[in-house]
Parts: sequence; C-alpha cells; structure tokens
Amino acid sequence: MNSTSKAIFTKGAPSPVGPYSQAVLAGGWLYCSGQIPLDPKSGKLVGNGDIEAETRQVLSNLKSVLEAGGTTTSRVVKTTIFLVDLKDFEKVNSIYSETFMNGTSPARACIEVSSLPKGAKVEIDCIAWLGNN
Repeated sequence: MNSTSKAIFTKGAPSPVGPYSQAVLAGGWLYCSGQIPLDPKSGKLVGNGDIEAETRQVLSNLKSVLEAGGTTTSRVVKTTIFLVDLKDFEKVNSIYSETFMNGTSPARACIEVSSLPKGAKVEIDCIAWLGNN
C-alpha cells in the first residue's frame, strides 16, 4: 500500500481467508474483495447449503465492508457475482435486487465457477464510489 491507498478492515465482516484486504480505498473509490457467507464472529459458513441464506449473509458482510469504507450500497457502481451453480441465479438475483435496486442499479457480471472458498455457493465483490459524502 502507498500513501494514496488504504486497507479497510471491519469486525462486521469475516476476516480474509487469504493474503488480501477486505477492501482498499484508493482515489475516492472503494474496491471490495469478494465476500462469502461466513459469519463474522465465528468464521463459519452459514446457510447449510441454502443459497438464499448464503446470499443474505454475503450481502450483510459486503454492507459492513462498505460502511467501514465510508460508503453505502447506493454508491456501488459494479458488482461481480460468482455462483457454483447458475441454476441458483433467480434466487440470488431476487435477494440481490433487495439491496441494489435503490436508484441506478450497478453494472454487473455473474459467473458460474467450479468451486468457492470454504465450500460456499455464492461470492460477491464490488466497487463503490465515495463521492462527496
């Protein structure tokens, strides 16, 4: 990290499972690492394979990181959703829209992957603009 970027950390989201920051603040932008459905307190996967419960936890974790970085979901401009099974798309999309359909919806990609860390079924990352708070 240099003087124009800052690592963001919050106890409201799980600690990273690898050598990365929960988010990095750089030049008025917040780059959030992907969140999986880990409980921030226990570090354990939640949902027991229920894609809806997993998605809600992922979004809760992501909101905590955004808040720690000084912004909100309404300032998210880009997301990426990683799904182990694209058949879960409609369920994930329904829950996602509860969070990100407030004004201009973010640009988005949704990708099916063979696996995710800790056996998660969904992961979401994002980029948010801090703007003039």
